[in-house]
Amino acid sequence: MMVLQDKTVAIVGGGPGGLTLAKLLQQEGIRVKVYERDFDKNARVQGAPLDLHDESGLAALKKAGLMTVFKNSFMKGADRKTITNEQAEVFYSDHDEKPEENFGCGHFRPEIDRGTLRRILLDSLQPQTVIWNSHFLSMERQGAGWLLHFKDGNSAYADFVVAADGANSKIRPYVTDSKPFYSGIMMVEGTVSHASRKVPRVSSLLKGGKIMAFGNERNILIGQKENDEIGYYLSFRWSEEWGEQGLYDFADRTTVLEWFEKEYYDWSPVWHELLENTIEPFILRPIFCMPADEDWKIHENVTLLGDAAHVMPPFAGEGVNMAMLDALELSKALLTDKHTKFTQAIEVYEKSMKKRAAVAALESLENGERMHSQNALKMMLDFFSSHSNA
Repeated sequence: MMVLQDKTVAIVGGGPGGLTLAKLLQQEGIRVKVYERDFDKNARVQGAPLDLHDESGLAALKKAGLMTVFKNSFMKGADRKTITNEQAEVFYSDHDEKPEENFGCGHFRPEIDRGTLRRILLDSLQPQTVIWNSHFLSMERQGAGWLLHFKDGNSAYADFVVAADGANSKIRPYVTDSKPFYSGIMMVEGTVSHASRKVPRVSSLLKGGKIMAFGNERNILIGQKENDEIGYYLSFRWSEEWGEQGLYDFADRTTVLEWFEKEYYDWSPVWHELLENTIEPFILRPIFCMPADEDWKIHENVTLLGDAAHVMPPFAGEGVNMAMLDALELSKALLTDKHTKFTQAIEVYEKSMKKRAAVAALESLENGERMHSQNALKMMLDFFSSHSNA
C-alpha cells in the first residue's frame, strides 16, 4: 500500500513544479490541494518564456498525459537564437538551420509562454484543486500532519506538505537552515506589449526567437512571448546592496533610462526602445543560488520542490525543468508500494534531487561567469558554434 493511501497532500505554490506534482498525484486518486498566493487564475504571470528539456520538463508532461496539448501550444521557432554584440551587430543566428519542431531529439528545447504552461496544467486539474488568494504564513504540527495558516485567516490540515513556494520559500525554514547566497549578478526585467509596432528594430532582430547580446560584462537577454509581447532581462554584475539601498527607483521610467544610459553607455540606441516602451514597473531581480553542498535531515511529512529546494541562476535554463523533474520523481517515490513510511519515500526523492540540483547549480553559476566576462561574446559564440547541430 502506498504511503499516501487515504492521506491528504498540501502543495504550497502554484508554479509549474507545484501544479505538475498536483496533476501527477491527482491522476492516481490522491487528495491534493494547491495553495497559491495569486488572487485568481487570471493573475499576470511574470517572466520570460520557458524552454523545456526532454529528460525533465517534457518527461513530466508525458507522464501527466499532457504532451498533445503542449505540442499544440508551444511557440514554434521561439527556441531559435541570435547572438549580437552591444552594437546589435549579429554574429550568430540559427534561424535558417533549426527546424520549427524536432520532438524526440534530446537537444530540442521547445519554448512555451509561462502563462500558457500554467493554463495547461490548471485545466488538467480537478475543479477547486487550487485554492487561490492563499498567502502562506506559518504551519504547526497537528497530530501526524500539519495545520497550515494563511494571511486571509483561513487554515487547512494536511498529512503531507510540499513546499513549492519559490526562491523565498516560507516553508524552507521548517526543513533546513540553509539559505541561498547572492551570485553577484543582478537583473532588471521588463515586458513590452505590441512589440512589432513599439520596438520594431528589436523585433526584426528577434524574429520570434531569442536574442543574447553581450558587451562590457553586461548582457541583454530577450525572448518572444505570446500575443506580440517580448520579455527581456538586463543582466550585469553588481553588489547586492545596490538594490537594497534603493539607489534607483525602478517604478520610474525616467530614472531607469538615466541608469541605463550610464551603465550601458556604450550600447547601441537600438536597445533604448526596449526601456522606453516597457510596461511599468521594471522588476529588480537579484540572482541567488543555494549552496551546492547543502544537506538537511529528512523530515517525516514535509519536503521541498523546485526553487524552494534549489534556487539557482537562470543561465543554464534548468530552473523550471528541475522543478518539474522534482515533481515527477517525488510523485514516483510517493506512489510506489515499495515504501511504507513517508521518510523512506522522501529519502529516495531528496537524495536524487540534491545530487542533480548541485550539478545544475554549478553549471548555472559557471555559465553566469562566462556570460558576464570581458570575452563573453567570443566564449558564447564558440559554445553555440560547436553545438550548431544540436
